[in-house]
Amino acid sequence: MNQAKYIFVTGGVVSSLGKGIISASIGKLLQARGYRITIQKFDPYINIDPGTLNPYEHGECYVTEDGCETDLDLGHYERFTDIRTSTANNVTTGKVYQAVIERERKGGYLGRTIQVVPHITDEIKRRMLRLGATGDYDFIITEIGGTVGDIEGLPFLEAVRQLKWELGDDAVCVHLTYVPYIAAAGELKTKPSQHSVKELQGLGLQPDVLVLRSDRELGRGLLDKVGHFCNVEKDCVIQSIDLPSIYEVPIKMAEQNLDAVILRKFGMTCDNPLELDAWKKFIRRREQTSKEVDIALVGKYDLQDAYKSILECLSQAATYNDCKVRTHFIQSEYLTHSNIADSLSGMDGVVICPGFGQRGTEGKIIAAEYCRTHDIPTFGICLGMQIMVIEFARNVLGLEDANSSEMDPKSTNHVIDLMEEQKNITQMGGTMRLGAYYCELSIGSRAYDAYGRSPVKERHRHRYEFSSPYRRQFEQAGMLCTGVNPESRLVEIVEVPACRWYVGVQFHPEYTGTVLNPNPLFMAFVRSAVGSSANQ
Repeated sequence: MNQAKYIFVTGGVVSSLGKGIISASIGKLLQARGYRITIQKFDPYINIDPGTLNPYEHGECYVTEDGCETDLDLGHYERFTDIRTSTANNVTTGKVYQAVIERERKGGYLGRTIQVVPHITDEIKRRMLRLGATGDYDFIITEIGGTVGDIEGLPFLEAVRQLKWELGDDAVCVHLTYVPYIAAAGELKTKPSQHSVKELQGLGLQPDVLVLRSDRELGRGLLDKVGHFCNVEKDCVIQSIDLPSIYEVPIKMAEQNLDAVILRKFGMTCDNPLELDAWKKFIRRREQTSKEVDIALVGKYDLQDAYKSILECLSQAATYNDCKVRTHFIQSEYLTHSNIADSLSGMDGVVICPGFGQRGTEGKIIAAEYCRTHDIPTFGICLGMQIMVIEFARNVLGLEDANSSEMDPKSTNHVIDLMEEQKNITQMGGTMRLGAYYCELSIGSRAYDAYGRSPVKERHRHRYEFSSPYRRQFEQAGMLCTGVNPESRLVEIVEVPACRWYVGVQFHPEYTGTVLNPNPLFMAFVRSAVGSSANQ
């Protein structure tokens, strides 16, 4: 293949239907046939990136290896396909307008009036084609955020309309929509899907493939009816029903020949066999185990999307440890010394979650103390590691006012502090320590045993660091610094060897765990939790 093929994935009726999962599944299936793929997300919001968005607004912020703060769907893309996304894989309205306005300020448009069409749409198209121009991919899958009808999404859909004409047979549109079940009538209703497609057609876009989301099986007659009213061939109408796991979606899509239908739309044949043996083995392993392990997530965002990558990494690690994980969210804001025992009762392991800001931190410190003194397998991630450091400083080193300068600028013992290069930064977005950095591990440490090698490379998203002048005190008292960045000498990992598994990491290991290559630290943590479980 010389010319990259483009697959545009749009959505209608309601949000949260799973465009990201369908996009990742299409990528997985094409990849399983031997094609080189990448997936990109175009988000209509005006923020430059989701880095400054509250997790309640937009779920977690996913970070790529090159340090771009992106939409959480890029996590799905990477977990399903083991590809590595980059800054080029996530584009927002904010990035598009910023680029156009900067070009206009420099005189790049030679005095022309700048308009949505053609200038904004041209910039969108340029970014949609950017990865295809590298020659590294056979298929570029482009997910358009939001739903058809959103006013902010119109320029993106107009750009897709133009590209469909310009690319001709090298572009296919997949539209994901919703078929609700009306309990009072006892019927599935297709009208919302029909209206969604009509709205898309009104924008000049005819979907080539329809994927119908539903909470139950859709009959062949219903699928044919939707195809008939929406001008879509019958075998190009695919159902996507609710499943026990998102990882079963590619298998269900393959059973309905979604990848074969897309290849046919490109005028291509399915000569290459579909290699999904490893994926199917993973699914079977999930289904066959009855053992369960209970993991508490101590955090302040009571929303599963806020910790999406952590949840998925725990689930993957549990599968490879032949168990199922039951996660229990513990709101750290309400934790006290009097209720901590009841809150963590029955937990086989505890994750002290990442986050920003002071709210809920004292509750996390109480949780860290309880886990350390009761020898519960504990995994602190980013702020979670900092919490473990602060708790140890207060209760073991005797530094009663120990804190992070983020939480208490007046503390006399900032065991967590800003990096020097961060102290004069006033702009929030994209100014943290972001992206992948190397970490050297101490031989014999829990971290080294987990990875089995050194150095390792993991992704970061933070401003504050372990304060190195305190390192000797910590290590003499029993908290070892077992992971260090080779260039900056910043502490990346702390452990308490006297505990079964009490490890804190400054980076975000959840960003690198995938279905076929689970993150080693999550594997080791879950293994330790399974060892302490009463359910094994």
